[in-house]
Amino acid sequence: MAFLDDNYLITSAAGKRIYDAIRDLPVVDMHNHANVAEIAANQPYRNLWQLLGATDHYVWEIMRKCGVPEERITGSASDQEKFFALAEAMPLMVGNPVYEWTHLDLRRCLGIEEELSAATAAAVWRKGLEALADPANLPQELLKKLRIESFCSTDDPADTLEHHDAVNQAFGRIIVRPTWRPDAAMNIDAPGWLPYIQRLGARYNKRICTYADLIETLRISHGYFHEHGCRASDHGVEYPPCRAALNKAEQLFRRACDGEPLSRQEADAFRGRFLYETAKMDADRNWVFQLHAGPVRNVRRNLMDALGPDSGGDICSLHQNFLPGMLELLNRFDDRLKVVLYTLDPAQQPTLATVSRAFGNRVRLGAPWWFNDTPYGIRTQLDYIASVDLLSAFTGMVSDSRKITSYGSRFEVFRRVLADVLGVMADRGQAPEELLIRTAIQICYDGPKQFFDL
Repeated sequence: MAFLDDNYLITSAAGKRIYDAIRDLPVVDMHNHANVAEIAANQPYRNLWQLLGATDHYVWEIMRKCGVPEERITGSASDQEKFFALAEAMPLMVGNPVYEWTHLDLRRCLGIEEELSAATAAAVWRKGLEALADPANLPQELLKKLRIESFCSTDDPADTLEHHDAVNQAFGRIIVRPTWRPDAAMNIDAPGWLPYIQRLGARYNKRICTYADLIETLRISHGYFHEHGCRASDHGVEYPPCRAALNKAEQLFRRACDGEPLSRQEADAFRGRFLYETAKMDADRNWVFQLHAGPVRNVRRNLMDALGPDSGGDICSLHQNFLPGMLELLNRFDDRLKVVLYTLDPAQQPTLATVSRAFGNRVRLGAPWWFNDTPYGIRTQLDYIASVDLLSAFTGMVSDSRKITSYGSRFEVFRRVLADVLGVMADRGQAPEELLIRTAIQICYDGPKQFFDL
């Protein structure tokens, strides 16, 4: 087996046949962090660093692990210097998915076959400049090349979504849908919370003076997003909290507006009430409520101090109790709300799988997320889902990425691992191969479209 050849990640003839049935299916990516303004502008990418590394925290973190100085990752070094640093570190990354994803991006998107290293950095950089100057590799053309049928960005309730409209007009169909993510309004203990509430009110010409004002403004935003094709919300929490009573949420809101600090317990109670309110909005419009749980954020202090939040200093922890708040929410909306559950820590996967099993067809497991969207993590999750929950009800892969090329590489890796997992089932006589092929198609294409009502 050669590097990234036709048998990449597939170990059986049955797996190869299953992969052949799904490899060219259109991509439906129900959760990512696309730069929709960049896609709407449709300008050429400047160079390979902008395309492959400038927005990718996976790349940043593994470069740090390889000993690359911050100056050549997020600092003032030129894009060429940063890409050369990535190239020099690349051989050290063998076994980490960044190594495979980067080479898949180069090969599948740009036709650059060289293995990236210090010795090849200059040639690959030059070929990248030539390829990115070709109109065939403009952002919108890359979406077509990668067979993207539909993708969902992640958007703040205050966003105006004009770039989504522009992209859809350029394609003559709905290709990008917004996802409503109100975390900035929910996180009442965040330093920038009050200025954000003021900005949200200004966006909809509302004075937000009470908790009721906040929820009403968010309801207006929810309707605006629905009119622009949104069919899902997204919520990021360390753990799902239990909700406060309505009058308690109002008191906490007023105290925060007065600048009074809240305890973690009080902020969690507010978040729990907030999630209840947004889940009700989703249930009323038949949206999908996506819950991303588990990240312990910004634990590396010097990164936080130097670069701010979301710079690669986040970790997972198994010492989290997801159940009280999650069960409260799911029971309150039992059979009324479509829910997708994601976890950052793989040790929490059995909890989510059994919760999904207990709550029936409207509560489903999300893709292996963040640290888990690797060949190892995908395989482990699929094997577990198949034995405990219902593989045919899995909501499929998402890229969770900020760069276009991931819509190709992440989905290729997922489909290859899925085919291999199902191929092993075929070889063991666990199910007929034809049924396993239908299951693969359901997971990769039909299932996400049906569940997200596209």
